[in-house]
This record gives sequence, structure tokens and C-alpha cells, in this order.
Amino acid sequence: MNLKGLEALRAFMEGGSLNGAAERLHRTQPQVSRLLAALEDEVGFALFTRTKRRLVPTTEAREFYSHVEHALYSLDDAMHAAQRVKARQRRHVRILTAPNITGALLGDAIATMTAEDPGFTAAIDSRSRLDIEKWLGREQFDLGITVLPMDNDAIDIEPIASIRAVAVMRHDHPLAGRRRINVRDLLGLPVIANAPRTVMRHCLDAAFRKIDATPTIRLETPNGIVACELAGLGVGVAVADGFVARSSLKPGMVILPFEPAIELRYVFILPKWQARTPTINRLTSLVRAAAIEEAALADLQWAEANDKHD
Repeated sequence: MNLKGLEALRAFMEGGSLNGAAERLHRTQPQVSRLLAALEDEVGFALFTRTKRRLVPTTEAREFYSHVEHALYSLDDAMHAAQRVKARQRRHVRILTAPNITGALLGDAIATMTAEDPGFTAAIDSRSRLDIEKWLGREQFDLGITVLPMDNDAIDIEPIASIRAVAVMRHDHPLAGRRRINVRDLLGLPVIANAPRTVMRHCLDAAFRKIDATPTIRLETPNGIVACELAGLGVGVAVADGFVARSSLKPGMVILPFEPAIELRYVFILPKWQARTPTINRLTSLVRAAAIEEAALADLQWAEANDKHD
């Protein structure tokens, strides 16, 4: 299939018109029109309907384009990789992580890397843990950061640090004066929960099952930062990843130890077939150091809460 025709389709879908496509491709409108017409002949179905001198994509064209966009994105990535190899740039890292981890563990490490090495570059792809599992083996990456369990024969797994879940609420919440929050304390109270099938939600549901109860879930979100921010606004209590809660801390927000203890084990994931570069080694060391420091501070808070409780 003619690559120029596919690029013309992408330019049209992104530009919204023949004129927009021509500007993106630095071609004339008739040239783009001929490329699209040739592509229609190749695929064997209509890509556009013509209404009032305008081209309107058909339903089939939109379905087809969803695949074209993915293929061209992969091709663009390959071209960029070739350019980096040609320029002998070995300090580019493709990072795969959950969106709520960027601020918690990755941001400072990236800032340090850019300060230390002007040649360092990175592409950061934020996806949910469930999407990361689906992504493995289908896309290219150099380094991933996620939470166990994770089982895939194509990757190596290295531990980073463990963190306990915490309870997050506004300072004037009835439970805010406690030293720690037990799952029984949440009975009948509005809870802000992670979305179903997430690790955090699975652990929270298990904690309630142990006391033969169910949480009163007012709001659900796959993003732990959103859950903490909503809790900070006073709409409920969030039981959240300790790393995420600490990175989301704002004035008026209270973070307390939660029991029974929910331990989240963070790991690096790396493709087995790919050699590790000094850049990746340096980045992992920075992330691990930040995670261990944050986990130690969280453990100190937990120990202080236990001492005061005893």
C-alpha cells in the first residue's frame, strides 16, 4: 500500500480539509486529492463523500484510519530511532509508566538526568497498569515502572521499593484527628475508590470482605492522583497508594496510615532482549533512590502512629 497515500489520509484527518492536508504535506490540493483517490482505489471502498465541495470521511474511512494512525505512529518511531542511531545518540529512553507515578517517582529523576546530561532525551508514555499489561510485547519501550503482580516472559523484573496504602481526607473530616484509620472506620462513610480491576481497588475490596462488609463508594477513578485530590476537597475518604498520596499532598489534606496494611510492591520492567545502557542504569538508580527515601518517610509516619496508639 502506497505510504504517501496513507500519509495523505493522516494529513487530511488531522487537518480537516484538503487545504489543511496540503499545508501539512507541503503539497498542492490537487496532488493531495490524487493521492487520496489512488488510496481509495487501493483499499477498494469509498473513503469520502463529497458534500458542498467538501470531502467528508466515511464511517469506513474512520475505522480504517484508526489502524493507519497506529501503523504510521510506529513507523515514525522507527524513523526517529534511525535518526538517533545515525547521530550516535544512545541516551534516549522510552519510558512506560502509570500516569500517577510520573510526579511521585519519575519527575525528579528526569529533571536530574536532563541537568546532568544535555544529550539525554526521553519519551514518556503514561498508561494504566492494565493497559501496560496489554502493551507488553506489542510496543517498544526501554524501561517501565509499575506495581506487581506482573507476569510476562518477555520482560525482566527488578524491585524498586514497597509502600503501604494510606487514607486521605480533608483536615476537617470526622476521622482526620485519628492516628490511623482502620477499614471498620470507613463503614457507612463515602469512599473515593480506584476503578475496578486496579490493584488498589482489589486490595480495598479484599479488606472489606474480611470484615463481611462492602465500601460505600461515592466516586471511582482509575487515577490515584484524582482520588487524592477529590478526598482533599472533602467529598470522601480515599484509600490510596502511599507514593501517590504523598506526591499529591496539598494544604488542608490529611494522610494517615491505613489498616489492615496494604503493601504495594513497585518494580522496574525491562525488555529481556534489549541491552541496558548506562543511561538506563543511571535513571533506574535515581528512581530507586527516590522511592526508597519516600518509603522510609512513610514507614516513619506509620511507626509514630503505632507508638502513639500503643
